Parts: sequence; C-alpha cells; structure tokens
Amino acid sequence: MTEEKKIYLDHGATTPVDKKVLKAMLPYFNENYGNAASHHAFGKDACKAVEAARNEAAIFFHANPEEIIFTSGATESNNLTVKGIIKRAKIEGAKSHIITTAFEHHCVLDACGAMQKEGLAEVTFLNPETDGVVSVEKIREAIRPNTVLISVMYVNNEIGTVQPIAAIGNMIKEQNSKILFHTDATQAVNYFNCNVDELNVDLLSMSAHKIYGPKGVGLLYIRKGTPVARIQDGGDQEARLRAGTHNVPGIVGLGKALELVGKNNKKDAKKIAKLRDRLIDRVLKEIPDTFLNGSRELRSPNNANISFKNVEGESMLMLLDMAGIAASTGSACSSDSLAPSHVLLAIGRKAEEAHGSIRITLGKQTTEEEIDYAVEKLKESAKKIRKISGQVLNDFYASKNNMALDEDGHDHSH
Repeated sequence: MTEEKKIYLDHGATTPVDKKVLKAMLPYFNENYGNAASHHAFGKDACKAVEAARNEAAIFFHANPEEIIFTSGATESNNLTVKGIIKRAKIEGAKSHIITTAFEHHCVLDACGAMQKEGLAEVTFLNPETDGVVSVEKIREAIRPNTVLISVMYVNNEIGTVQPIAAIGNMIKEQNSKILFHTDATQAVNYFNCNVDELNVDLLSMSAHKIYGPKGVGLLYIRKGTPVARIQDGGDQEARLRAGTHNVPGIVGLGKALELVGKNNKKDAKKIAKLRDRLIDRVLKEIPDTFLNGSRELRSPNNANISFKNVEGESMLMLLDMAGIAASTGSACSSDSLAPSHVLLAIGRKAEEAHGSIRITLGKQTTEEEIDYAVEKLKESAKKIRKISGQVLNDFYASKNNMALDEDGHDHSH
C-alpha cells in the first residue's frame, strides 16, 4: 500500500509554525508562564519576553517599540483601526469619511459598513482596475474635505496583486497631511518592504499565522500621535488600546517569526516565485479555457489565482482534496459562503467565472515535484468536471425537448 500524498498549497489561509518559532514559544507555556501584567518575578519575566518581541517587531517595521500594539490578529487590528479612528474623530467633532477598496478583506469592509450603518461615517468603496491594482488617481479624486481615513490592503489575500502603497501614501501627504493612511499588510509581510516610513503609512496590520508564526496573535502599528479610541474596555494593557491578558507564547512566536522573515524573505521569495511561475505557465498552457486573475507582474511570489471555464470551484477543490492537495477558492474566512468572490467581482469577473476560480498559494517548503503533481491533478479534475457538466447539460436539453412534444408527437420546442 502506497503512502497517501499530502500537499499543502493553501499558505494564503495559514502557514505551519516554523520549528524555530515553536522552540522560542515553548518555555512560555509551562516554565515562564507568568502574567505579563503581574509585578512579581514570574510576571516580570513574561513582561520582558513581550517587550523583546515588541522590539523585534519595531526593528522589522522600522518603527518605535511604543508604536507596536499586540492584538489577536489582523481582524482585530483592522477593527481597532477603522472603529477607533472614526469614534475618535466623532469625539473631536469631525465629520467622518472613509475611502477603501471594494476588494479588501471582509473585516475591513464590514468594519467600514458598521460605521456607516451606525451613522458615524460615510464610506467610498473603490473598485480596483481589471488587473487587480488600485488606481492612485481614483483615490485622489475620491478625497473629500471630511476624509479622515484611507485604508488599502497591501497585497490582496485572494488574487495576490500588490498595491502601490508608497505611492498612495505620498499622494495623501501631498493632498492633506491630516488624512490617516492604513494598510492591511497581512499577505505582504513575508515578501515585501514593510518599512512604515518608506510606505508612508500611519497604521499597519498583520497576523503571525501568515508568516510561519502561531494563530491568534498579530499586531497593529500606530504612528505616534495618531488619534485612535479604544474599542475594547478592560485593563490598561497595550497603551490602554487593547485590554486583555497578553498572549505571551503567541507574542514571543510573532517576534521570532518576524526575525526569521527579516533574515530569509528575499531568498524564500525568489525560490517561491520560480515555482509559482512554473505552475501558472503549465496550467495556462496545458489546460484549455483557463485564465489568471490579476496582474502577472504585480503579484505576490506565492499566489496563483486561476479561473477554469465550465468548472465549479468547489467541485475542483473536492477532487484535489481526494488527491491529497489542499487549496482554496479564495479567503479561508469566506469558505462557508456560496456567494461568488467579492474580489473577483470587483475586478470585473462574471459570477460564473468567479465560481470557477481556484487560489493556490505556495510556501517555503513547496517543491517542484509537488507543483508538477498538482498540475496533473488540476488537468484530470478539470477534464472530469467538464465531462460531467457537459453530460448534465445534454440530459437537461434532451428532457426539455421531450417535454415539448405533445400527445400527437409534434415538436413545439422553440
């Protein structure tokens, strides 16, 4: 009996914890287990570990340690950004307007929508161009006198397209230095420049589990002097912006993961991009009626989002899973929804095209052998699904024609 293949090509959903990260975390579960807010020796040891991780994050993002706020992940960071800024703007008497894009992560879209529903803000949702890249000029044109926040994702989580964050930041500062600029950099940290000064951002969100760190921890960079109201009441942790006991092992893991990314991201990105290109080239060449979603050039090294004509994406995923391959149809956070991807609709894809898309995201352990195996299974799966779909359609039209025949055998179909 041959060993069953297990190939993980869903690194956009989550990544395995790096062994070095796990090793750094382990002592803080059952040896140095103190509460970082406690004033005894156990608590002080935990607090030192939290502050060491904060310093590591500050080094990575070229920020000051006091500008790093630890959270449970990018969803919380994004909510704190949108709601905290809008509620602070309301406190200061400002009329609030938000500019964001129509293909942000749902947590940004929903947080903006909540502020709009509560009557605290007006929101402009801009569509990206058909290549999945946001126009700086469109953002400039959308700015109003009452715009207080612009939020644009650095790398799109579904199609992997890279947004011109530094150019947007420059434009905002030239237009109105009082407008705050936020980016969700969750999918960017592994591969792209995240120097907050070079990006010209006031706030930046990320999650550890996308960079070979643990789940349930992330951070929000907040530039000094940025007005953000707390949205979670309780203790005074994290500069009184994020109440709750510190997740010490998780924070330590986040710090270690950022350290490793800083050392290895260029080398990993080059290797992964080569494999991604191999995958895209083979699929587009060897499987008929396929097309890439989003720009080929302005794309994350690990992302390939491909639509298969006359193929239902969920069916494709099931066949791939049976073959031992893990992939997705888009964001893991939306995996239970039967609605077509809002990201693909935003770049102009039709609903049926969106339903036929597969997101394949590579990681640093991905091999050429795995890519070639995946391509073969994609070919087999697409062929099988199209054959079944064709038979279903033939049966449907045959049944329809039979129903159109009257009792005398006359054909009344049109």
